[in-house]
Amino acid sequence: MMETATHRLERYERVTQDEVKANIESVYMALKEKGYNPITQIVGYILSGDPTYITSHRNARALIGKLERDELLEEMVREYLREVL
Repeated sequence: MMETATHRLERYERVTQDEVKANIESVYMALKEKGYNPITQIVGYILSGDPTYITSHRNARALIGKLERDELLEEMVREYLREVL
């Protein structure tokens, strides 16, 4: 029997909290400029993974695509808890 090699998938290096914050802010402003409700659009993206929730205005779709959805959610929860605790 012939053994096959196992391929390991390397996870991309996670971005810093500052990068996540900057990207969220840029995406928020782009959505607002285009007349969308940024909160509902970002929530829709996080829940579905569908990038069409995010406008391509000001390169917002590409910016949010650089982040993992769990990174977005982690940062948002972190900031929320900083405010309320």
